[in-house]
Amino acid sequence: MTEILRWQHRRAPGEPVSAETRDSYYGLPVIHGPHWRWSIVFYFVLGGLAGGSAVLAAAARLVGGHWARPIVRAGRYLAFLAVLPGPLLLIIDLGRPERFHHMLRVVKLRSPMSLGVWGLIGFTATAFLNALQQAAEDGWLGQRNPAAHFLRRLPARILAAASTLPAFFLAGYTGVLLGATAVPLWARNALRLGPLFLCSALSSAAAMLALLVGRGPGNARARHALERVEQVALLGELVLLEAVQRGSGPVVGRPLSNGLEGWAYAGTRLSAGVALGLHIVTKMLPRRLRPPLRLVASLVALGDAFLLRAAMMFGGRRSAEDPAATFAITRRPEDPARQAR
Repeated sequence: MTEILRWQHRRAPGEPVSAETRDSYYGLPVIHGPHWRWSIVFYFVLGGLAGGSAVLAAAARLVGGHWARPIVRAGRYLAFLAVLPGPLLLIIDLGRPERFHHMLRVVKLRSPMSLGVWGLIGFTATAFLNALQQAAEDGWLGQRNPAAHFLRRLPARILAAASTLPAFFLAGYTGVLLGATAVPLWARNALRLGPLFLCSALSSAAAMLALLVGRGPGNARARHALERVEQVALLGELVLLEAVQRGSGPVVGRPLSNGLEGWAYAGTRLSAGVALGLHIVTKMLPRRLRPPLRLVASLVALGDAFLLRAAMMFGGRRSAEDPAATFAITRRPEDPARQAR
């Protein structure tokens, strides 16, 4: 009822435009915000973890030697297990889950959502094949099984190279998807969200893989390689987080500095900095004190990945409800000469 009254009290012809009217839309949102819920946050987190794990596993298989085998093995399994809940989370979030198959009828190259669905399908197929080959190499499918023998004979390097593109796509496309919308916070940072989500995906994947292979015998070199990747990705994430904050401006960037979304975004920056700092401090400590700090750094990096996606998703939804934020990205800057008249 309040919204109806606000709509009825519109400016009369000839009435001067007040500051309140100029900076709002009669108290109503200008655009429809996303309806996404927590299921999409978890989809973003697991998708980034799956894509990042597949990227690291493929890179380890292509350029690493025998020392990188633990990364390949853990990365293949983790990529497949992390992507499995993805389609289910997407279907749950749909208003009409039984219509999910409608998205598979066509491929729209200009639609990030359509490309995302098909990219998810392509990644799932390559991740399944990689995990199946790894299971055959580990003997889980039996030694005399013809299917296992066929899988072991597949060229692993070609398979790794073929999975690289879908892996990079899944790791960063969720950020590109957000930037392709009309939501002010996401649209203002359209060129930053893809690299930001990619850095976060690589840091969280490296952290999880370090937890999985860190205590294995003879895995020290693999663990050090993962830690270096995690540090570089965290550094890139910190730079991009600052760029998003500055590039959003005071109006569009309100959700990043106020409310629960602002606390989550501040927690993202803090956790990324803490994880990076712990890795740096670890190198200065005696060897016996390093494992606990490495464990904490990896856990903080995983929490950072969750906070980032929650802050950006709910912050975007809040910015869509702010008419001033929509006007800030759609209106032309006023001419100073006209203002002086």
